[in-house]
Order: sequence, then C-alpha cells, then structure tokens
Amino acid sequence: MQRKKYSVNINAPKQKVWQILWSDDSYGKWTSVFCEGSYAVTDWKEGSRVHFLSPGGNGMYSTIAGKEDNRFMSFRHDGEMKDGVELPLDDKSREWAGATENYTLSEDNGTTELVVDMDFVETHEAYFDEHFPKGLQLVKELAEGV
Repeated sequence: MQRKKYSVNINAPKQKVWQILWSDDSYGKWTSVFCEGSYAVTDWKEGSRVHFLSPGGNGMYSTIAGKEDNRFMSFRHDGEMKDGVELPLDDKSREWAGATENYTLSEDNGTTELVVDMDFVETHEAYFDEHFPKGLQLVKELAEGV
C-alpha cells in the first residue's frame, strides 16, 4: 500500500468544517464526487463501525479508529459491502483491508486547514488524485457558504 496526503484551506472555523464533513445533511453532498447518492451509517463514535454506502447498498465497512471532535477522525477500512451486507474478506479486499484514512483539522485566525492522509492500493491512485481534490473543494464551498 501507498500513502498520500490531500489538503485544502477553508475560510471557516474548524467546528463548521467538522460539521460539514460528518453531518448527515452535508456528508452526501461532498462525497457525491466519489459516488452520487453516497451516505454513511454510523453513530460517529470512536470504536464504532461505519458503513460507507452507495444508494444500492454497496461500499465498504470501516471502524472509527480515532476521534477528537473538531480536530481528528481516523477510519480503518475493514472490508466490502454488497446489498447492505458485510462480506468476508477475499483476495481483493485483503489487498487494502487495514488501510487508514485520517482527517485532521487545524485552525489559524479563522482559516481551517483540512488535511486528509490515507493508505491506498496503487491501482487506485489516479482515482483518488482526481476525486479527493474535488471532494475537498466541495467541503470548502459548503463551509464558506459559496
């Protein structure tokens, strides 16, 4: 696996950016660049399971590996979902199971830097390089009220 970092500066306090990232009202808006209609099923508590899903119930299941409100969220990706059901690991999902995806927010004078660092399988690099900047731009627009 490889590791990559994406970032954006947002003219909004980190509490507002945090809300945009993880509230049901806005999560699906900024993640639409990855899959239109995507959503997450979770209680957003550290140690809890997260189902990251498409409208058809396909996606991945993960664990919230770390959380500090308004500052840090870490996901450990565990496996795939099909039709809303967690699938056992297969050779394909073993390639990336255990990968982490971290969101770190820091604020200076009302500007929040959002940094996402993540593990990925090399074959997905072009996909993330195309979509993550678009998703972060949507977070910025939503937080700044653009």
